[in-house]
Amino acid sequence: MSRPAATRAGQSHTGRPRVVIVGAGAAGTLVALHLARAATRRSTRLDVVLLDPADRWGRGVSFGTFDDQHLLNVPASGMSALPEDPGHFVSWHRRQHPLEAAADPGAFAPRREFGRYLDETLQAALLAAADHVSVRHVRARACGIRRLGDRVAITTSQGHEVHAEAAVIATGLPAAGHAWAPESLQDSAFFVPDPWAPGALDIVRRARTGPADVLMVGTGLTMVDVALSLSDARNRPDRILHGVSRHGRLPRSHADEIRLPAIPDISDWGDSLASLRAHVREHLSTVARTAGDWRPAVDGLRFQVAALWQRLSEEERLDFLSKDAGAWNVLRHRMPPSSARQVRTLRCAGRLTLRSASVAYAEPLSAGGLRIGLGDGTRLDAGWVINCTGPQGDIRRVGDPLLDDLLRPRMGVALATVATAGMGLRTVDGRLIDAHGGMKAPLWTLGALRRGELWESTAVPEIRAQARALALSVLDSVAPLPRRLADGRLVSGHHPVARPRDPLGLPLSTTADAAAAYNSGLERVMRLQSGGEDLLRQATLLDPDFALAHAAIAMLGHESGADTDVPSALDAAHRALTKKGDERERSLVDVVALRVRDARHQGAQALVDHIARHPRDVLAVSAAVPTIAFSGVTDVQREAWELVESLAPAYVDHWWYISLLSFVRQDQGRYDEAALLAESALSCEPSSGHAVHALTHVLYETGQHEHGRVWLDHWVAQSGRSASHRAHFSWHAALHELALNDTEAVRRRYYSQLAPPTVTGVRALVDSSSLLWRWQVTVAGWDAAVRAALPVSSLVFPGESATPPVADVLKAVEPALIDRPQTPFVALHGAVALAAAGDAERLRALARHCRAHSDPTLASAVAAACDGLQAALETRWTAAVRILDDVLPQLPLVGGSAAQRELVEETLLLCLVNARDVGAAQGLLEERLARRPSPLDRRRLRTISTLHEEPSELVS
Repeated sequence: MSRPAATRAGQSHTGRPRVVIVGAGAAGTLVALHLARAATRRSTRLDVVLLDPADRWGRGVSFGTFDDQHLLNVPASGMSALPEDPGHFVSWHRRQHPLEAAADPGAFAPRREFGRYLDETLQAALLAAADHVSVRHVRARACGIRRLGDRVAITTSQGHEVHAEAAVIATGLPAAGHAWAPESLQDSAFFVPDPWAPGALDIVRRARTGPADVLMVGTGLTMVDVALSLSDARNRPDRILHGVSRHGRLPRSHADEIRLPAIPDISDWGDSLASLRAHVREHLSTVARTAGDWRPAVDGLRFQVAALWQRLSEEERLDFLSKDAGAWNVLRHRMPPSSARQVRTLRCAGRLTLRSASVAYAEPLSAGGLRIGLGDGTRLDAGWVINCTGPQGDIRRVGDPLLDDLLRPRMGVALATVATAGMGLRTVDGRLIDAHGGMKAPLWTLGALRRGELWESTAVPEIRAQARALALSVLDSVAPLPRRLADGRLVSGHHPVARPRDPLGLPLSTTADAAAAYNSGLERVMRLQSGGEDLLRQATLLDPDFALAHAAIAMLGHESGADTDVPSALDAAHRALTKKGDERERSLVDVVALRVRDARHQGAQALVDHIARHPRDVLAVSAAVPTIAFSGVTDVQREAWELVESLAPAYVDHWWYISLLSFVRQDQGRYDEAALLAESALSCEPSSGHAVHALTHVLYETGQHEHGRVWLDHWVAQSGRSASHRAHFSWHAALHELALNDTEAVRRRYYSQLAPPTVTGVRALVDSSSLLWRWQVTVAGWDAAVRAALPVSSLVFPGESATPPVADVLKAVEPALIDRPQTPFVALHGAVALAAAGDAERLRALARHCRAHSDPTLASAVAAACDGLQAALETRWTAAVRILDDVLPQLPLVGGSAAQRELVEETLLLCLVNARDVGAAQGLLEERLARRPSPLDRRRLRTISTLHEEPSELVS
């Protein structure tokens, strides 16, 4: 049978590659959006065709509803179309509803608004990409597909063929299946097989004759939406809605307050279904017990589901589907709280019933409607029966002509094959696998059609990530970037002698084996995990002439205290460069050498210059940006912020960059943005230490102390068990415990996680000694100061709060680090450690060292802080208040985080009370409580309020 000639829809007049996206719902729209953005960044010209009979893109079945009672079942904070801007949808929604609380990040917006958001976001992207990308919406249905060499041709319902260099199958969830329905029901005019078909529920709402009741088969989220649509008493006030399903279970509800997901470490969970079941139960139980809620456990599992699914055999997957999938879906796919309240109200009023049953038969009633016999022997009369069982599970039974054509053998080979239980298609990272296991046709898919291989693949967060990755894969296929080969030639496409590349795509002058070890080490550094230097050493053993690996070892030794011989590593790097190495590698070796000689001046400038030329060099950026470690090219906050923000075009939505940006946002006090960025990064990489670090600051600065302590302890024990800065995370957890006024918890944590010899060196100075000083001034010293000012009988004090001795910490720190520090940040913590030890003589010597230093911040702010601490040690409280009050505005120049610099403010508060300046102390505490509530500050405010009320009792 001859095919119709290619029409205008199949011709290309631009000479640019064409990509056809079959389906213009959420998945197809997100693919078009990311193709437009990625092509523009690459300066690649591209034509995109969205093939879908719908009148607008961005809607589809999920977001095409017009009923505002149909809400998203993911909070607004998780619905951004742009991974690098997780607050994008929240910001858009706020612009639509500037005065409504519903525009908060934790709100559940109407689904139809999300469809409009996708539409407008794609329109904006196309406007920005107008010089490079065109997108055309062809309102037709795809009915068939064939391969044309390295191209494809899609046949439309109008008889046209659209030829393209690549096609993306983004058809979304299959239509609802109703094979469960008896034939007599399927043939009835009172059966609604698909409640999402246009106008399907309108006829039910308008019906005024026949039985009022409605039977809904299926009790999941579809039933919830249908029940809300039909529950308006103005339609049929006597109507009762009946929901039936095999188990009669409703979806659970989201909590009113969204909690951070508790992501488990699954490395030791095994690979059998029995083992995974046991570990999942243990994870749910542990999180529910520690966090008081099971939901963070389920939300955390979501990030690991695909990895767990890959471990199961085909037989075990089928076993899971038959025994566990229903229970998982009830917990995983939850109702918005407002929908749950409406459902509860309907049930309490007797207007919604639920039962475990199946439909056995259906008989027509003379007055219209149906008499339904249920499997449990009961009968009911209903005006309508609505299929709410959800999408068909097996795509082979859907009857979709395009999917059928993909699976049809051509000369013995089908273009695609089905994954587990026919739930979708087999792919390699989204590219379809044919019946011979190859990927010869330029065909991709995403979302619902990857359920069989990923299980969790239908929510916007997953589809968004897939769309972005798929867009890059498609572009690499239809318009590959030129690559430089080992001999220096530039070519397009793939080539067998191309050099190995690092995780960000930068070429490496080494062997494939050494590159693999180097990349594993670099990824550990990026995640802030221990063991990175060991893998880098392995790379140098595999290739002794790998200059970059030697330089990386030297950099880690110099910048973050890794146990290595820095001069020897640098010598090896320079020797290797005489044999091989490109300009970037030579530049980085020179930068490391300069940093070792002069980190604050020439080394800092060389590092900045290197990053300007090679912004995707994560090793250099890691050294330049001061976050959890003690490196950085500047201690000036704004300069560090500008450095990170300037790198956005180079990284876009890479999880590592988003983690760094999250830390910047919390430093800027933009806590909502920081939290969204960190959660977005953790959804891609649960072990991202930078993202966790940013979130710990957000939780502390916003007063979420109990939640912060529990969540951080879980992360450290699970995904962060390999964290290279575990002591700092323990320090953060201890700050939460101090804020909660739980000194015994602080004591247990200190001796188990922060006391030497567990923690030594600079980490002991910055974390352990600073915690002991903070403990002294906020609890023990505070109680002593108030006791001196007030009769003991007037106030009840807590039990013993004496702090552990700081002498052991000082022994675990090299004396030069305290006596001759080279950075303001380390010097300030050295001063605090000496104050905690009561070593006035050594503190005076440190002040002299700071004043004589060439660094202006050391000579001014830190020297003055030493003087203030000295005055406090000598009980010259008024002088200490004056000095420390002057130091406070200069502290941002010292570097570190607000939580670290808060040491000085805490000391000032103690000095104010001892100086009897109760009014100033009260004002400072009130200001702190306004921005960050804590039980400790409330307790301290109560005690000084008592002092303020009884001035006659004060001791002069």
